Amino acid sequence: MPKKDSHNTKNKIISAAWSLFYKYGFERTTVEDIIFLSSTSRGSFYHYFGGKDDLLNTLSDLFDSRYEQLSEKLTDDMSAFEKLMFLNREQFAMVENSVPMDLLARMYSSQLTSSGSRNLLDHNRVYYKMLRQIVIEGKEKGEFIPGASVNEIVRAYAMCERALISDWCLSNGEYSLCREGEVMLPRLFRGFINK
Repeated sequence: MPKKDSHNTKNKIISAAWSLFYKYGFERTTVEDIIFLSSTSRGSFYHYFGGKDDLLNTLSDLFDSRYEQLSEKLTDDMSAFEKLMFLNREQFAMVENSVPMDLLARMYSSQLTSSGSRNLLDHNRVYYKMLRQIVIEGKEKGEFIPGASVNEIVRAYAMCERALISDWCLSNGEYSLCREGEVMLPRLFRGFINK
């Protein structure tokens, strides 16, 4: 039971931090604000995080929570590609509408310069587990070409999503991320879909 409580404490801190980042911006949010909103202690905060900057890498945790919610909406009558497109559309809508671009850019930047863990590439994340499961099911149904491995398809999908988000940040959100995903992912996946 203590493991569950510690997980909840960490999630409360992450949730409070991102709520404050969105509302007030990263620079104007203090550790004290996060502690207060999360109803945790200073000791709990520093048990999980070395400082506010460490919270930038937790955006992937929020994304994974969203993927867990979305997994409940996937149905058996959807093809693997339809499932992937649904997840992309919903996740990109969340990014476009709920995640401040400066925080997203900071998080991507921290992943590039970090000598420690790179959460976005952690294949134990819910994100990668879901993608693998969807692709495995699609391969079993013959939806993907036999020559492409599960890992190759998952890697291509994740790479395309990261590229689109990175370009969207570089372009300062000049176009709709959701719309770009709807256009680019089918183009990428044409080579993987079994005709």
